[in-house]
Amino acid sequence: QVQLQASGGGLVQPGGSLRLSCAVSGFTLDRPAIGWFREAPGKEREAVACLSTNNDIWYYPDFVKGRFTISSDKSKNSVYLQMDNLRPEDTAVYYCAADLGHSSSYYLCHSRPSEWGHGTQVTVSS
Repeated sequence: QVQLQASGGGLVQPGGSLRLSCAVSGFTLDRPAIGWFREAPGKEREAVACLSTNNDIWYYPDFVKGRFTISSDKSKNSVYLQMDNLRPEDTAVYYCAADLGHSSSYYLCHSRPSEWGHGTQVTVSS
């Protein structure tokens, strides 16, 4: 059974940092594309970071470049999202996801993931 469980969210002040984790089961991080997506109130789902696990090529949209970093630990079958310099507009439910049919990080961040997990709430407020 494929599962992706995000954790590590919480309340943080503007300019603060959070590190999200995703426990992966049902597949290994040696071929698929993996990524992080978010859904804010009143807004559609958007990608924030994606990674090709076969060659470590990543993709970030402009609004997170220089602030967010995606990484993986293949020995632990886990994915991480380091978020620095958080802004109120980063408030959202964050999800980890994967595309088992493609290895391109760019493709995953511009499409619907084939595997979807439960999210973790991130709130940025003073």
